[in-house]
Amino acid sequence: MDIQTSVNKRVEWIKKVLSESGAKGVIYGNSGGKDCTLVGALCKLATDNVLGVIMPCQSSVNYRGDRDDALLAGEKFGIRQTEVDLTETKRALMEAFGDALEVDAVSEDSVSAALTNVNPRLRMTALYAMAQARGYLVAGTGNACEYAVGYFTKWGDGAYDFNPIADMTVPEVYEMLEFLGAPESIISKAPSAGLYEGQTDEAELGVSYADISAYVKGGELAEEKALRIESLVKRTEHKRRPVLRYGE
Repeated sequence: MDIQTSVNKRVEWIKKVLSESGAKGVIYGNSGGKDCTLVGALCKLATDNVLGVIMPCQSSVNYRGDRDDALLAGEKFGIRQTEVDLTETKRALMEAFGDALEVDAVSEDSVSAALTNVNPRLRMTALYAMAQARGYLVAGTGNACEYAVGYFTKWGDGAYDFNPIADMTVPEVYEMLEFLGAPESIISKAPSAGLYEGQTDEAELGVSYADISAYVKGGELAEEKALRIESLVKRTEHKRRPVLRYGE
């Protein structure tokens, strides 16, 4: 990958998206992770009107290292940051649910997963409210590996107006971050969605991003790893399909 050429093409694409939409700028969720840092940096190269939003939601890691890295990334690339604490919002929603989630639930695990996915959906709601108020577009921050195995929340972080890194594997994301001079603390830490304390992407997926990248690129994998990835792809196919509409 010619990194400079790739950066230039993505920046020009973002400019075109903004021009054709008539939007005044870009807003994105900033978790202090690799993907959002790269998206923010690319968008800032395309327009000065970029806003990163730090959105802690219950997990205490959101209040420590993640916030520090998010602010550090904003400072590095000259991107204005703001913070919206969604902790009490989620707590109020859980209280409103009462026992409605448990009634007829498949299992305790399914209830736990449902509550975990509330976090990215609340963040999506916050981003779109703030974007609409400003006349901005919401930038997606998911990479090709996450998309392939469905590692995103439907109508949560899977909802956005455009995504400048959608075709990039995790190794490619890191390569571009290093090229752009991203903070080392962001490059070196384990990828995590910050959904709960101690959560890491690879532990939750049960397979490494290196293996997923190889799968996406059509490389050879050990049978056990290939089967694990294929099971994730199959199980999450509904996330990548267009919405079913009768008559179409």
